[in-house]
Amino acid sequence: MRGIISGSRLHRRLVDTLYVDAMVLADEARSYFDEAGRLERESLDPMARVSFSCESLKVTTRLMHIIAWLLTQRAVEAGELRAADALDPSRRLGPAPVSETGAVSAMPERARGLIAASTELYRRVARLDDSQAVTEVASAVRSMHARLALSF
Repeated sequence: MRGIISGSRLHRRLVDTLYVDAMVLADEARSYFDEAGRLERESLDPMARVSFSCESLKVTTRLMHIIAWLLTQRAVEAGELRAADALDPSRRLGPAPVSETGAVSAMPERARGLIAASTELYRRVARLDDSQAVTEVASAVRSMHARLALSF
């Protein structure tokens, strides 16, 4: 058994890595949209400026949903929250706003990169969130099968 990482330990490492990625990306996004991106936004036409502002909010929303979900996973790992409670809809990964391809293509390069990075990170975390729901359903089915087996 030595050298084999348990599923729980592997999950913890994955959550920690995703958390660091999300926090770094959140800091990059804040820095860009609050500072450097302002100059780039001013060079856009009025409608593109509105789109730019909307996309910055979408990036922030995606990242906040990701961070909240990852903190929930950390709470489960730390024993502060039951795994079943983490599956409550209020603790699941929140819905991500969709970015419009046409609007994104008109954005400055750095904004496009941040939008793409936040979308990809959200997709990765969403796969983990979805897999937990499937695992919970499978566990419930196994539990029901076990109870039925005991009845016969």
